[in-house]
Amino acid sequence: MSALIDHNPMAPAPASHGGPDDPARRLRAEMAACRVGFVWFGARKALSPEQKAHAAAAFAAEAPYLSAGKRLLDTAHPAWRAVSAIRSTIVDAWRSMSLPFPEPGVRLLRRERLEAFDALMAGHRRDLHAAVAGLDRHYAELRRAAAERLGDLYDESDYPATLEGLFDVGWDYPAIEPPGYLLALSPALYREEQRRVRARFEEAVRLAEEAFLAEFARLVGHLAERLGTEADGSPRVFRDSAVGNLTAFFERFRSLDVRSNAQLDALVAEAQRIVRGVGPQQLRDRQDLRRHVAGRLERVREELDSLVVERPRRRVLRDPGPSPSTAPAPIGEG
Repeated sequence: MSALIDHNPMAPAPASHGGPDDPARRLRAEMAACRVGFVWFGARKALSPEQKAHAAAAFAAEAPYLSAGKRLLDTAHPAWRAVSAIRSTIVDAWRSMSLPFPEPGVRLLRRERLEAFDALMAGHRRDLHAAVAGLDRHYAELRRAAAERLGDLYDESDYPATLEGLFDVGWDYPAIEPPGYLLALSPALYREEQRRVRARFEEAVRLAEEAFLAEFARLVGHLAERLGTEADGSPRVFRDSAVGNLTAFFERFRSLDVRSNAQLDALVAEAQRIVRGVGPQQLRDRQDLRRHVAGRLERVREELDSLVVERPRRRVLRDPGPSPSTAPAPIGEG
């Protein structure tokens, strides 16, 4: 499964309402839609009617009211976990490089990063195939263990001859702009589609702002809390990642910010100034620095809390996520 590009993501977006400083217009001009999906062999399967009836009898239950399944393979096996870990890495990479979009399974990627994203995904795809080859080398062992564990529920037909080819990842760049031919066919319908797309990008701006705000508030709050003291006055223990995750957020915010909220931009800049040049070990060794950083971050957190409260809660449509079958499944939002 290779990457599929069904439109030119580098083509300029059609003109839209709003000036050059309008975040939705800027987002529409600078971003391309990006979608990632998987083919994934499911390790769980529902019981057949006969197996369900047998299981229900053991509990004196009626089979139609019983929901039961079986695990075909041991998903705690290191080889299976290695394959699953690559999937998580792919999803994390996709989301870290992109912004949410109000269409299930679709996110927005900066156009100048398309080639880098494509190369990154190709590398992850090779890693996935290598991990699946490693899993396949343990497949006979996993099937023997499943036969012992499942007993009468074991069914040879549940197991393909090999696992290679049953795990894959694909990515494409779906068209989200109205097709040009629509203008000639129906100018009124074309204008309506333009309004619909415009509304989606306005919602994308709001979703991006809310996502940044929630993540930033969580990271600042966590670090401020860990830099505090216990009830006995001793300093709390914190991991290097409490600082590193905040620093990584600054970089991602800089590369993806749509400049839609001046107050949020100012708070991010302030937090960046607070921790600039400050490492985890310095915060452990110098209590004066630790108290200074904690106090300033606490003030940022208070302002963030008020900003979070001021924003209305929004309902985000979510895709139910990949199916546990071998059919291609898009990644859901969330």
